[in-house]
Amino acid sequence: MARHVDHKPSSVRRTLMRVGLTVTAAGAVVAGGGAAASAAPIPLPQSSTGDSNIDGAAEGVSTALNSATSNGLGTLKKLPLDPLAGTGVDPLANSIGTQVADFAPVSTSAVTGPVASGASLEELPVVGPVTGVLPG
Repeated sequence: MARHVDHKPSSVRRTLMRVGLTVTAAGAVVAGGGAAASAAPIPLPQSSTGDSNIDGAAEGVSTALNSATSNGLGTLKKLPLDPLAGTGVDPLANSIGTQVADFAPVSTSAVTGPVASGASLEELPVVGPVTGVLPG
């Protein structure tokens, strides 16, 4: 006959679990309060007269954003879109086509062909010219 086991935690185990959760919560409160107290405002660049130089700070932010977008987007535009391109397991290398009566044949290779050949975003037929407006 099967033996039934009571899966209730013992009172000692339950007490230790409560103590552990209490200590963890207290530690989180102390750490959060310390981080908030030590957060100091970032000083703005000072001009030669001692005034805050808002224009200099805005120019620095603008330069940083331009650099980040040109370096980041320039790299993204040149990465191949299909990591499996040129391998034997590329699902986009398969295409299907049909022709009904004497109409022009229709195939999916026009859509999947450039991506399956390892093209990047800037090499795609429709999207490529649009990526010219992006920096990089």
